[in-house]
Amino acid sequence: MKRSMLFLLVTVVVSNSLCSSPKEKNDTQSQDSERYRIAVCDWMILKRQKAGAFELARKIGADGLELDMGSLGKRDSFENKLREPHFQELFKEKAKEFDITLSSIAMSGFYAQSLVGRANYLDLIRDCLQTMKAMKVKVAFLPLGTEGDLVKKPGIRPEMVRRLKAIGDMAAKEGLTIGIETSLDAKGEIELLKEIDSPGIKIYFNFQNPLVAGRDVYEELRLLGKERICQIHCTDTDGVTLPYNKRLDLYKIKETLDGMGWSGWLVVERSRDANDVRNVKGNFSANVAYLKQVFSQ
Repeated sequence: MKRSMLFLLVTVVVSNSLCSSPKEKNDTQSQDSERYRIAVCDWMILKRQKAGAFELARKIGADGLELDMGSLGKRDSFENKLREPHFQELFKEKAKEFDITLSSIAMSGFYAQSLVGRANYLDLIRDCLQTMKAMKVKVAFLPLGTEGDLVKKPGIRPEMVRRLKAIGDMAAKEGLTIGIETSLDAKGEIELLKEIDSPGIKIYFNFQNPLVAGRDVYEELRLLGKERICQIHCTDTDGVTLPYNKRLDLYKIKETLDGMGWSGWLVVERSRDANDVRNVKGNFSANVAYLKQVFSQ
């Protein structure tokens, strides 16, 4: 009798364990898919401030879209449609129709323009913050770019810090965050954030930068830590798509981010096939699919 009861107990325990495993696995995958979400940049899929970006993002397989403020060049202001209520409502409708979330607003014009050289920089930032509020987006991307390279142009640092402090404080008052991309290493970015001393400024990390500079991308992430990184441009330079990139181990990236406790948007910017750069759907679909494969493990 005792043997029968013991056998029954063991059978029930093993059976329950086997039955619960698929659910536990699915729950873990579901948690990862919520923890890491994949977006694409509208300007890189050749749909800058176009309503068609939402449908294309869905066809690519992305969860979200990083909307650009529009081109800047030598203009006094961004070529920004989203100041107009008509376009705000149109884009919101398209986002709902194609089930695409807005991950962030980008000021990609500053890749080539100088933040410290613009007398009206506060007006440009104010335009971005108003767009963020209108579109209900919490994070903006601000690259310091070639003209704001603090490694090559250390003399601009005091003015850059002063301006970023003003920008960060403006964003913080609205409960928003400006993520900056710099040419500095992780230690340098930590020092820069200390100098800026504003809760509204964080780092918008880009894998490409440490990879091109020959730095350890995984150690850079760990040094910065989860609280300093608001979002990540999860790509390398153009050459090959992410599944074929030999110098970026995305499984190790996930392990690193998991260990840090970081969560958020992974935004696909580049990593296009150099032999087929303008194949938007092919390049970005491959990158998004691979990221989802890796980050849903």
